[in-house]
Amino acid sequence: MILWLWLCWGFSTSAGQPDSELMARYLEEKLLADYSIMEQVARRVPRQAKFLQRLETRPRMSEFNVKSTIISRYAFTTVSCTMVNSGSEAREGVFEMQIPAAAFISNFTVSIGNKTYYGEVTGKEMKHSSDDKARHKKPPSPTDGRENGYETFKASVFIPRKMQARFLLHYEELLQRRLGKYEYTVSIRPQQLVGRLRVEVNILENSGIVSLEVPPLRNSKHKGNGKVEGDVSPPPSTVVGHTKTLAKVTFNPSVVEQTRIARNGILGDFIIRYDVNRELSVGDVQILNGYFVHYFAPTDLPPLPKNVVFVLDSSASMVGTKLKQTKEALFTILQDLRPEDHFNIIGFSNRIKVWQQDQLVPVTPNNIRDAKKYIHNMSPTGGTNINGALQTGAKLLNDYIAQNDIDARSVSLIIFLTDGRPTVGETLSSKILSNTKDAVRDKFCLFTIGIGNDVDHKLLERMALENCGMTRHFQEDEDAASHLKGFYDEIGTPLLSDIRVDYPEDNVEQVTQNFFPNYFNGSEIIIAGKLINRTTDSLHVEVTASNSKKYILLKTDVAIDLPSRNDIRGVPGLEDGKGDKNYIERAWSYLTIKELLNSRLKTDDNQEKDYLMEKAKSMALTYNFVTPFTVLKMKEAGLHSDPPQEEFISPSTDGIGEKLQSLQGHKAPPGIRRQQDKQRIKISKTSADGDPHFVIDFPSSKFSVCFNIDGEPGDILRLVSDHKESGVTVNGQLIGAPAPPNGHKKHRTYFSTITILSNKPDRSYLEITPKRIILDDGERLILSCDRSAVVRSSSLEVSISANSNITVTIRDTISFVILIHHYKKPAPYQRDHLGFYISNSKGLSSDSHGLLGQFLNHEVKLLQESLNTSRQQVGQNQTEALKPNPTNTLKVRGRLVPVVWKQRRIYNGQQEVDCWFAKNNADKLIDGSYKDYLASHPFDTGTSFGTINSL
Repeated sequence: MILWLWLCWGFSTSAGQPDSELMARYLEEKLLADYSIMEQVARRVPRQAKFLQRLETRPRMSEFNVKSTIISRYAFTTVSCTMVNSGSEAREGVFEMQIPAAAFISNFTVSIGNKTYYGEVTGKEMKHSSDDKARHKKPPSPTDGRENGYETFKASVFIPRKMQARFLLHYEELLQRRLGKYEYTVSIRPQQLVGRLRVEVNILENSGIVSLEVPPLRNSKHKGNGKVEGDVSPPPSTVVGHTKTLAKVTFNPSVVEQTRIARNGILGDFIIRYDVNRELSVGDVQILNGYFVHYFAPTDLPPLPKNVVFVLDSSASMVGTKLKQTKEALFTILQDLRPEDHFNIIGFSNRIKVWQQDQLVPVTPNNIRDAKKYIHNMSPTGGTNINGALQTGAKLLNDYIAQNDIDARSVSLIIFLTDGRPTVGETLSSKILSNTKDAVRDKFCLFTIGIGNDVDHKLLERMALENCGMTRHFQEDEDAASHLKGFYDEIGTPLLSDIRVDYPEDNVEQVTQNFFPNYFNGSEIIIAGKLINRTTDSLHVEVTASNSKKYILLKTDVAIDLPSRNDIRGVPGLEDGKGDKNYIERAWSYLTIKELLNSRLKTDDNQEKDYLMEKAKSMALTYNFVTPFTVLKMKEAGLHSDPPQEEFISPSTDGIGEKLQSLQGHKAPPGIRRQQDKQRIKISKTSADGDPHFVIDFPSSKFSVCFNIDGEPGDILRLVSDHKESGVTVNGQLIGAPAPPNGHKKHRTYFSTITILSNKPDRSYLEITPKRIILDDGERLILSCDRSAVVRSSSLEVSISANSNITVTIRDTISFVILIHHYKKPAPYQRDHLGFYISNSKGLSSDSHGLLGQFLNHEVKLLQESLNTSRQQVGQNQTEALKPNPTNTLKVRGRLVPVVWKQRRIYNGQQEVDCWFAKNNADKLIDGSYKDYLASHPFDTGTSFGTINSL
């Protein structure tokens, strides 16, 4: 989109530039003053007369100011530019600004003297007029002003003599995460030195800002590069300050500093990169004023295997630098393939050459070496058979998927690169698109790359969109090798596949895309929608996905707060914004319009095209966005209207810190989910919990036995040991705490970590703490205990109920439940800890052992009934019933164990159990001494006393 706004018709002329640092210093002192003073200075300084006469050939830019606020990845940018005509006659002033191609312009205003012209977004007439007026507004072709990823906004006005014009441009964009960073870019190309040049960027991310960096100014080769080779420091005069959630970055170069960067005023791109804190959970869900946006970007996931086919253009047009850089990039990419990946290479011109016929080969040193030889020997010749190359690649990948027992969770993809248009074979774009879609059949994704100015951008873009891929375009004179490698890095590490995000249908509407074929490392999935029922307390969110051999279900309930909880109004420094106060709604509209545009691009149905166009146009008019279906028309606001005022937010970083209400989807307040999450779990009473108190249930004998273990902090107790038979071992590590006042113990101990190990059918382990769970079955996965989730593989399932419990099921025959005990205000003798419960022991063998495991398949007998009261009497006179006299005796494996009648609290304090209590660290009740059950480390799988094994 190149937007020309002609308020007066004329032709622009260029002015000469200063050619010395002395002149720069002179301008720095004088450009801040009125231009009438400049004329006097010119008469007093004859040496500068020639330059100042050239200066008068066009208006001088006295101010270039960019202010931006980024709230939760959504960026509002305001560009203010003031031009002064100090000449003796009216002259044309041209305001030109490169903006990201993904951004939407939301407002534009021009003020000349006491007249103000404002931009009004209206629907664009699709039929072009042929009258003379229309030809003046006809934009040039995209290649005339389009940069890689940027578009040029251009406005021209005549400025009367001795007057100034002020331009004010607003645009908005949703930042995309690539390679683990969000990148915000401002183009600073005023094309002349500016007396007052300032860029100010404010970032508010309540998830927490991490990895904030400001690299040197970026400029493409054909514009000159102000960056010193190897320099990674911020541009001169850059100031960076931030707290945990707020950041402020300013760039304010003097004229001297501008001269050192670029004397022609084309400084380059000012870039800010950052990321936010995140974890493997349902993601960051934010709700405000009836709208929500959901950011999902989990970390700490093992990569999925890839089946990839590289389809590379080797036609004659690739001769020289393009083919050389492509080869360099492929050499690096091949080296980055993982051992579990499979690949093949196709080179095409008018002929199609497949490196390895009818197969994809595994990644081995020999195969990588041979692939590099094949790429090295590729030579440019012939035409460009795009259709044939894609058909060959698709057939190769489809046959491999059908004929081989590939990993069901692996990701298959084609990476297609070309620098031209189809010249051989099928050359009709519509036919190539339909053929490609029929060949792919939604079995894999197609990623397209275009190099140079001769490629068919629309063809490559639509091929990627129709086949769940992405597209990139690189200029011929850019470093194609690094760009190609960078694009591969974006898609080279798939972490999840078949991601689906669901919300209750009766709670939400107009939700954007919620199914995604793949999630790549360093990227982010974004969904937005509207709430139907604003009176409900919470929004239920579920994310399902596949990861290697695991199935993952993440779920949570996000509180729907009163508007004031997530409203940024009233926060110091944020009072001036307007549309930014509804940033979540605008993010939703931005995403919705983008999806409508993509859907229209993909369809061939004219009726559907018209419907999608009208829907996108209607939404763009509602939110004042300039899109392909809307246009910005200038209107005069009146002869005496006030000058345009800048509308932006500038959050202060002084003293706000944690005063800001969290914009992140925080946990539901007490009462919403607590009763559901802390529900009573119907499991066996056999458990180890608390200090720690052990309970063994004997259902056939209709009583329970309990005992204590007075271990030392750091001790690791073997709870279940069945490594030789079922392959299962459970160990619990103790943490210490001071004893309560007036207590009989010297200290308390609790379980801080439960480790569950299994070696059948495959080796795996779980390490559980009150805060997180580590699952490792050859691929490491980290889960947070404060978010509900389900992870399922062929033989193991882990189900997390947020801040409540974890259920571990092994081969559907063994189940353990781990309770999470958190203290909001712990006493000195309290610690966050875990409780271990056996829910299903059918899969454990009769030879299982451990403090709990040894009793699972054995019965005990009560030899003496000491209670003189009936069960009913026990309930009526509990004090008398619990008296330990006379002593009772249990018979356990031929051993006689004295016990007393006791009552124990289990299940997180919500249930009590009556039991026969064995004193003295379960002396005679357990085999040997409790010290025989001490493991040497959490992964010790020893199955007999004195024997130590490791998983």
